Amino acid sequence: MATSTTPRITVLGSLNIDLVAYVSHHPLPGETMTANSVAVSPGGKGANQAVACAKLSRSHTATTSSSSPSSASPSSEGETAHITMLGTVGADSYGSLLKENLAKHGVDVSGVRVLDTPGSKTGMAMIVVDEPTGQNRIILSPEANHFLQPEHVADVANLSSAQGQGQQKPDLLIMQLEIPVPTVLQALKTAKQNGVQVLLNPAPAVMLPDSAFEGLAHLVVNETEAAILSKVKESVLDTEEGLEMVGRVFLGKGVKTVIVTLGGRGVFFMTSGETEGGGEGEKKKKGLVKAEKAKVVDTTAAGDTFVGMYALEVVTAKSKGEQFDIEGAVRKANKAAAKTVERAGAQDSIPWRDELLL
Repeated sequence: MATSTTPRITVLGSLNIDLVAYVSHHPLPGETMTANSVAVSPGGKGANQAVACAKLSRSHTATTSSSSPSSASPSSEGETAHITMLGTVGADSYGSLLKENLAKHGVDVSGVRVLDTPGSKTGMAMIVVDEPTGQNRIILSPEANHFLQPEHVADVANLSSAQGQGQQKPDLLIMQLEIPVPTVLQALKTAKQNGVQVLLNPAPAVMLPDSAFEGLAHLVVNETEAAILSKVKESVLDTEEGLEMVGRVFLGKGVKTVIVTLGGRGVFFMTSGETEGGGEGEKKKKGLVKAEKAKVVDTTAAGDTFVGMYALEVVTAKSKGEQFDIEGAVRKANKAAAKTVERAGAQDSIPWRDELLL
């Protein structure tokens, strides 16, 4: 059971079942081709990030096989953070599979709602992976994820775990954009009103009001998302000067820390220099961290793994009362993501903490 001093991360987002086809090349318009293999596995950016946080917060040997969706307290032996998942699944076998898989990895699933509508469907992602490069293309069908509405996150108690431990607000709330945008905006408002830090990974990218960025603790975007949300051409991000310019756009909107993941080029980061309380802290920091070398098999969940490792570094530093080392956090997150791309699949490809030499 998590103690009162164990950092808490809540992930609010999507839960999907992934149908993955591995092919020799991405099909051309009108082309019919035969897949080399097909896999069905738990996914969704929200669920992936929750599993990433859970797996990277503990060693494989510390996780027991007794965890189940009905468990009042998933195994927490040796965990460095308590992870709660908030989302919605359908009343079908895929929804049950998603909850079981989350719980198996130590995620608190008491906040995962099962729709009571007969025949309701769990979200689904159709993924095509180009085996020679490991690059993927994804088509989403949100289904049950559409039913996660603003009223479900209007109270900070609904962002917390209440598994007989008392309602404690999270140290960090993680969100993406595979759930309705109004729900994300309401959760941002609720978090801000209650002093909860937020890490926003706006994927897939859609335009957001400036109020979504005001006071945002951590913004994690890839090149495409950074270009869309800052309203610049993606080619601008080809240079470090362009990355800094885009970073300043987000800092000007009120973001405290901007992270831009660049695939094989690495990761760019930039901070506002503000402390958590809003005062003047360290000088602004910026940098470009090179990518880790990896033999790419499948890039699915690499970004989610990065978010999970980075988030753990954020809450760990806060719980210890230490200054957050952003460059160190980016390097560790890079290392975890590199391990992920060397394996096929989504949640199964995410490493456990003891698989990384941190």
